[in-house]
Amino acid sequence: MAAASPSDSALSLPRNVVIKTEPESEDDLLISPADVPVKRDPVVPLLSPVSGLQPLAWSQDHRLAVCTSSSMSLLELVCDVHSNKQDLTLHRTSIPVPTEALKLRVGPAAELAQAREKFSTHPDPTIRQVFLANKDMNPSIGLHKGIQYASWSPLGCDSSGRCLLACLTLDHRLTIHNSLKRLEWNMLVDLTKKYSERLKERGYSKKDNKPPEANLQDFDELQRRFRMQTPLRMEWSSVYTTKQAQPDNTCKDMEMVLLAVLMENGDLVLWKFVLPFLSASDVTFYDIVESGVTRPSDLAWWEYESADRRMSGLIVGSEVGPVKIMPVSLSGVKGYFTLRHPVILWKECDEIAVENLKCVPMIHPIQKSSCSLIVASRGCYVFWCLLMISPAGLNVHNSHVAGLHSLPVVSMAISQHGVAVYTCSVDGWIKKLTPTFTENTLIFNQEDMLRPENLTGRRIHGIAVSRNGAYIALASTQGMVGGHHPVNRTYQVHFVTLKTPETAAALLLKSPAQNLYKTADLLDLVRWQILKNKCIPASLLEELDQKIQEVDLPYLWRLKLFLVRILYQSLQTPPTDHRWKPTHMENKVFVRDEEEEDGKDGEDGVQEEGEPGGVKKENREEQMEEVQAWINAVETHIMRENMKKVLGVVYLNTWIAQNTSIPSCGLVEYLARDSNDRASEVLIGHIKKKMNKQSFSERCSLCQAVLPFSDHRQAICENGHMWLRCVLSYQACQTLTFKRCLLLDSIARLPEPEDPEWIRKILQAPCTLCDSPMI
Repeated sequence: MAAASPSDSALSLPRNVVIKTEPESEDDLLISPADVPVKRDPVVPLLSPVSGLQPLAWSQDHRLAVCTSSSMSLLELVCDVHSNKQDLTLHRTSIPVPTEALKLRVGPAAELAQAREKFSTHPDPTIRQVFLANKDMNPSIGLHKGIQYASWSPLGCDSSGRCLLACLTLDHRLTIHNSLKRLEWNMLVDLTKKYSERLKERGYSKKDNKPPEANLQDFDELQRRFRMQTPLRMEWSSVYTTKQAQPDNTCKDMEMVLLAVLMENGDLVLWKFVLPFLSASDVTFYDIVESGVTRPSDLAWWEYESADRRMSGLIVGSEVGPVKIMPVSLSGVKGYFTLRHPVILWKECDEIAVENLKCVPMIHPIQKSSCSLIVASRGCYVFWCLLMISPAGLNVHNSHVAGLHSLPVVSMAISQHGVAVYTCSVDGWIKKLTPTFTENTLIFNQEDMLRPENLTGRRIHGIAVSRNGAYIALASTQGMVGGHHPVNRTYQVHFVTLKTPETAAALLLKSPAQNLYKTADLLDLVRWQILKNKCIPASLLEELDQKIQEVDLPYLWRLKLFLVRILYQSLQTPPTDHRWKPTHMENKVFVRDEEEEDGKDGEDGVQEEGEPGGVKKENREEQMEEVQAWINAVETHIMRENMKKVLGVVYLNTWIAQNTSIPSCGLVEYLARDSNDRASEVLIGHIKKKMNKQSFSERCSLCQAVLPFSDHRQAICENGHMWLRCVLSYQACQTLTFKRCLLLDSIARLPEPEDPEWIRKILQAPCTLCDSPMI
């Protein structure tokens, strides 16, 4: 039989046969319409190319950090209750890359210059080439500029209860930032500089504090000093509570968080941050752990908690393959145990680098015990490890998931609520892995995520999942155009839904967080649905009312207020003219005259047709008035319940006839207006008894007139001076500086030096109406 030529075999194929190569077309994926991801607008263009191996990081306070070559671009997702636009509301800021290059200090400048001159012309090519190719030891070849990695702290680490941002540049500068004011970032401390000064004081010795025997003229010693202060990754721990002794021999709870920094030589440097973190004096060196990994690649915290047993460690990945957990000693933290020795999770040295290390706590549904799932990407594979602690000891189950991608995994993200692992390769294909427990191990169900049309064919550089798994963010650029790479690439950030609005609503109703701010990504999906349909889903409203009748929680009332406010926004008609657009006065008058004439003609036409337009407008106005009355009723209920809470705190912390900055008399008068509130009557009786017929009235700082408490939003004296009231203490804010809610709902006054601790605690609370932090 003669062999067929390529042309013959091609002609012999039927025309309706399609030869497929991986990845398969989206048309063959059987996914229900409810699970189809939907792209949300806007698409955010980036001014510079993305940089770093993991360019996206999403914080617990709904801020997305994007690492680029010129700055750290930050996008904050805000669930806006004052806008009727269906697009995502994103507040965009950036942290620029420092202009001056970082110079690591490894010894005297003159000795370093001699060493550089020596090794740049060294006769041994193995030494000379290593020196010349290293950008840290030989800065003459030029340093890369950009952001290498970003890591967010847990919620509640700064003074406003939000997250801190650790930022690592490509020239190895590690800095900590916070956003104390709105859309403004401040650098709090430079940890690279701080650690360099510590090493200099210790003579660049190891943990054993023995001084080095060699000097910078020894190449190994020069390399060691650079590697010991070159950070590769950093990760935050969870918040720990310790006891701190006071001068009066009492103990006070103190919160702290640890930042672990993985150095190029494998050392793990731990920094302790006392919370709330305000300045560089609140950070101290905690410990150093020598991992023994010569070529480290990635880092993650392992934190286990079961009943009264808690353990912590650091997972270190290597460029050659092994993965292990290093013990971390948490002395002074109650209930924490320390691992006796490192735990090897994977020991094969197969030269496949470990990247995208993640660890998530889980509950084993069969054994009803706590366990930890550790995942990482290794080339085209996903490494997973299940850790369970039993009376016999620590049980380790590990394996790999193969056949996911034909190209290496470039990014991975985990949704911790309903655990799911999302992986993507550079060709743009995203896979979803859902773990299923068996008696002793795990099985991962694999799904292909459909890509929206505008993402087909684009190269993906990184992905990140929002706090509650509502959205996935993708950093992408153009793929091949006509079989060629584009000359100029543009980089964008896309947002795609992972949950339907119905699923988000169900999660909000049974949310364990009981906080609208912490579930803002889920709220945004519900907001989007209400704005599209111009109504609140009947099933959601019915179930919410039923839950309010069963358990009267403030969170449920705040959720109801949010839904009604978005409904009000959906009923508003968008403006037809642009007030910002400049126009000539003559044209403006001319157009207005024409509009008036057209309007008269239109009114005549409408009247002839039976006035359907006018009726429709009247119905809309009536509906908006009803919704506004609904908003006022829900808001008043929330405020009254919070007033009772504040008065209860006042009653527990004051003596008889004691005047405080909280207007107790005004609150009593306001609550007394409702004669059907039995709880208020009892509380008012106790407060009046303690006040002993004394009345402490608020006075206007401009005219000294009495400020009546007739409205919880504002106070107006008899001379017309108006002051906004603090939403937390209900005192009239008569100062130039105050805090404002993230959603611009309300304001709160700043603590005064003479305020006692219990009043300061009241003023640290989030917004009463929407749970947002006060900034």
